[in-house]
This record gives sequence, C-alpha cells and structure tokens, in this order.
Amino acid sequence: MNDRIFDSPVFVKSSGTLVQEIACLEDALEFLYEWPKHKRSPIYQTALRACQRAFDSDYPLTAARDAFSGFAKSARILEEVTAPLPWMTGKSGHGGGLAA
Repeated sequence: MNDRIFDSPVFVKSSGTLVQEIACLEDALEFLYEWPKHKRSPIYQTALRACQRAFDSDYPLTAARDAFSGFAKSARILEEVTAPLPWMTGKSGHGGGLAA
C-alpha cells in the first residue's frame, strides 16, 4: 500500500470548470510543478517545500496535505466537495461505482 496517500483528497479546479482530485503526494507535486510560473506566490513556495520534504524525508504527510490545501485556498482553486461527485456513485439500478 502506498504510504503517500492522503487521508482525504483535496479537490481543485483546473482548466476552468474541471475538478481534479489530488489524492496523494505525487498528485500534489505534479500539480504544483505544472502551476504557471507567473502565479507562484510565497504560499505556493511553502506548499511546494512541504510536499518535497514529505517526499524526501519523514516530514508529516498531513502537514504536506494541509500546505497544499492552503495553497489551493489562497489561489482560489480549492473546491469544497460536500456531495459525492458523479464518478463516485453508480447510476441507480445500473450497477457501476467502485468495486470493494
């Protein structure tokens, strides 16, 4: 099992209306590396350092997740998910969903 998976995913808006699930440290780092250079703020730098430290050492994964979430909130891309998104549930009567 991957020990770099977040306890709960962070959902961010990317490309306008697309919502992306950031479920693990690798997802967070990939997202941060792709963030436009002209939008990289001190909060971005803090999140990047926290994620890199968690990847390279025993820095707490929860701290890295919180830093990434704080970055997403400051960049106004954090998506608060209060209801299951369409891909998280199956269609009524048609099976679907994820296998246990």
